[in-house]
Amino acid sequence: MTVDTVIADSHVILPSGMVDKNIVIDEGRVVGLTADVPSCDRKINGNGLVSVPGAIDTHVHYGVYSTINEAAKTESHAAAIGGVTTMMRMLRLGDSFSSSLQDQLDASAQSHYVDYTIHASVFNRQQVSEMNICVKKGITSFKIYMNLGGEMGHVYMDMPPNSSELVAAKVNVTDEVVEQTVKTAASLGCPVLVHAEDYESCGCGIKTAKEKHQDGLSAWSESRSPEFEAKAIKAVSKFGRDYDCVIYFVHVGSKRALEQIDEEKKLGTKIFVETCPHYLTLSYEQQKGYLSKVMPPIRTKNDNKAVWDALSSNQVNTVGTDHVANQLKLKLGGKDVWDALAGFPGIGTALSLLLNDGVNKNRITLEQFVKLTSQNAAKIFGMYPQKGTLKKSSDADITMIDLKKEKKVSSELFGGFSDYSVYEGKNLKGWPVKTFVRGKLVADNFEVIGKPGHGKLIERLPDTVLW
Repeated sequence: MTVDTVIADSHVILPSGMVDKNIVIDEGRVVGLTADVPSCDRKINGNGLVSVPGAIDTHVHYGVYSTINEAAKTESHAAAIGGVTTMMRMLRLGDSFSSSLQDQLDASAQSHYVDYTIHASVFNRQQVSEMNICVKKGITSFKIYMNLGGEMGHVYMDMPPNSSELVAAKVNVTDEVVEQTVKTAASLGCPVLVHAEDYESCGCGIKTAKEKHQDGLSAWSESRSPEFEAKAIKAVSKFGRDYDCVIYFVHVGSKRALEQIDEEKKLGTKIFVETCPHYLTLSYEQQKGYLSKVMPPIRTKNDNKAVWDALSSNQVNTVGTDHVANQLKLKLGGKDVWDALAGFPGIGTALSLLLNDGVNKNRITLEQFVKLTSQNAAKIFGMYPQKGTLKKSSDADITMIDLKKEKKVSSELFGGFSDYSVYEGKNLKGWPVKTFVRGKLVADNFEVIGKPGHGKLIERLPDTVLW
């Protein structure tokens, strides 16, 4: 029998460690690992490269500042260059799931270079009542924004398909909405993703900072204290315990938040933790201007260290990017940090930052790298063993890495919607150089060679979280 592809002579990273085997691929799936080179239509030379399960970016915002028809193309293009084979979109709809969800699914169905799936954000009681609609369409995780409410309730929703107008909205994610979302998710067997910042505390902090005419990323961080994260973590964790719901804290980046999560775990809450590359590599003490404004804010160098320590000791489960596909004219459209837009792109640089600052500096092992970027996410969100592994019969999603490759970051490198990077000009060592999605080579040496539409919506079943 002749198979489709053999990746020969690379170092393959398995949970048990590194093996020098050839990866055999046929009909989009991994057939097996072997010392032989079976008859094949295509042989890939992996000499000197490391092969890992394709990365899953657990946290991506696109379709907010450009319509989903185009955003699916541009951001999955950036994902492919960055070695990401599955991107998990944070869907934000202002109206009901029954009226808007299918249009969003249809509009993006033929546009992705890489596979994708969806977390559905819940903002109000009507959406709580319709969470089952999402589950029926294979969307089995939900997001709540505890930072949005009262005077802090402004948010941009996803644009309707084929539109180019920003959709500004005012929401009020009350304690009741949070509790009912957790309760309903538990009944559906789904995890809840949480942006943990207490909006009332943040509102007071920002008001005080403005009255004192403070500015800069340090003022932004101090106005949204890590204590406000801890307060929200404590509140939602109790709901998690009350209803036996899995809570997944997104973009955790402070020592104080990590400490509170540890306390809640000891009380019995089922918790998973995500961090982002910017909480490992950026601090307001080193950054100038407003480009790195994000929610929650980047913190101190001590917080960077705390997150690295949590990563290396397996207290953090995943690394997502919180990628926001926006542009400079929107990002820096105001006169101070309070007017600047929060969020920035990051899907293209995530793996390289983890390789440069993590693996190549012996902070994490390659086995930990695989768990953080792929395996754990697949298990948490019901995609394992289809994704997140190189086991026989799994999807042949494979990222090939050159640990010695050095290259400077530039926004043009990724072909996304964004025209800047917070890491612009930074030289990184360790890059993804080949990206396979279900057996198809979609990016090779920083060039996308796949076609839009190859990426498919990965439907997930509820009750598949491996706790």
